[in-house]
Amino acid sequence: MSIVNSFAPAPVEDLSACYGPEPYDINFSLPIQNHLELLESDRVKLIPLIPRLHANLVVEQLTKAPEVLRWLPSRPTTLEDFLPFVERKFRRNPANILFLVLDKGRPDPAHPDLAGGIAGFISLIDTDPARMKTEIGWVVILPAFQRTYVTTHANGLLLRVCLELPDNGGLGLRRVQWCTHELNAKSAAAAQRLGFKMEGTLRWTTVLPEGMEGSGAQPRQGDPMEKNPGRGSVTLSMCWDTWEDGGRDHVHKLMER
Repeated sequence: MSIVNSFAPAPVEDLSACYGPEPYDINFSLPIQNHLELLESDRVKLIPLIPRLHANLVVEQLTKAPEVLRWLPSRPTTLEDFLPFVERKFRRNPANILFLVLDKGRPDPAHPDLAGGIAGFISLIDTDPARMKTEIGWVVILPAFQRTYVTTHANGLLLRVCLELPDNGGLGLRRVQWCTHELNAKSAAAAQRLGFKMEGTLRWTTVLPEGMEGSGAQPRQGDPMEKNPGRGSVTLSMCWDTWEDGGRDHVHKLMER
């Protein structure tokens, strides 16, 4: 018997390819395009992030506040990094989708075509339709919009579209997960405030780029990626039964404040 093992990720040929096709194909494994009306409240709106329209605007903000990416597995703060990041991690991966977070209460006069000011971005990742689950990830809220209603509304909108049954306009998933760097206590606390249930810490879940802040011990000598620190992930979840048993009402009350 002879075998080969020749898989290689499809290369990103040049930056122009990272703007995606026209019309933009979000390439997501769930029919989110049929449920976008649930991704808007009286204060916040989520729309799919389209690099051709939004990448320059987002990068402009990230270069002013790179600290908002501190706990994330990568830090795409330039257009040359951000475009391949969106193309590889999101558009080419049907398990992931990236949303722009818009604050309707603070519109940007320079961009009246948007429904509000750009407050950051947020995503669904590791989505598995067969297991009826997804994860809220890459929650990046710009400093001017932190400690406001924006984060609560953005997460609440995603919980609503994920956990509501199709008869109520949602996707009818059974589990929404939240994972964060085990040193990022603020993120875990934010999830618990929303009603997520703590499940524990998964050890050595992520390999980080050199120079980033890991957790736990250094990799052992001889590790193939010895210079790359590792990260454990605090894991929480909001499941359908918690949502039905008071979780929905709790999130709605937070959003109404």
